[in-house]
Amino acid sequence: MRHRHAFAARVAALALLLLAGCAANAPAPTAEARQALAPTGALRVGVYRGSPTSYVAEGGGEPRGVGYDLGRAIAKSLGVPFTPVVFAKNADVFEGLAAGKVDVTFTNATPARARDLDFTPPFLDVEQGYLVPAKSPITAQDMVDRPGVRVGVSIGSTSEATLSRVYRDATIVRVPTLKEAVDWLATGKLDAFATNKAILFELSDALPGSQVLPGQWGREHFAAGIPKGRDAGMPFARAFVAQAIADGTVAAAVKRAGVRGTVAPQ
Repeated sequence: MRHRHAFAARVAALALLLLAGCAANAPAPTAEARQALAPTGALRVGVYRGSPTSYVAEGGGEPRGVGYDLGRAIAKSLGVPFTPVVFAKNADVFEGLAAGKVDVTFTNATPARARDLDFTPPFLDVEQGYLVPAKSPITAQDMVDRPGVRVGVSIGSTSEATLSRVYRDATIVRVPTLKEAVDWLATGKLDAFATNKAILFELSDALPGSQVLPGQWGREHFAAGIPKGRDAGMPFARAFVAQAIADGTVAAAVKRAGVRGTVAPQ
């Protein structure tokens, strides 16, 4: 066990070094871009707990997460301090953006969110699916939308918005946090939980015997999002994302976070 933890620590350290080296190749910002993206002098990056696409902290060690690592990289490229703003759930991140407490986040770029945020092109696609508890009679995705099946979704999530439109028979249950999603699956309050597979595989590690169902019911398209009205920062943000894909910064962040269920951006 000690050898496995030591190996994991070495892999994480190597990924951090790669991430730092890649970030150094990002385009130089203008003063206008720096002011637009980091008006307080530091880049406040919105992340939320429990998702490897955003932020996971375990045992007091270095946090991991694609949003966390890319936030640190873009702050370095801007030449400003990196200030992660950590929330309990994704919906809180968007409230923070609306309230002026967050400058950038890395999230699923949906048309609904584009009403309030400007997005770069996507840097990562993640499959959406279902997690079911141990010994569940649900073994395939076409068994989910049936009478009596309770499917959990995070409050304010893409899954909530999408599945509420397409379900005919299953019951949607709004879950406050990802930790509660695990608890509710374990105690029988939920029959399945729906979100992107990066989160589902992370949750499954904490729920013995659980299964991420094969297949997908959709994809999430991750991009950098900043509040509308900060147009001077968008050329830099777009260039940063393009460079981060090309030079391996995104790949390093994905590897260090242990993201599973991904596909290349289309």
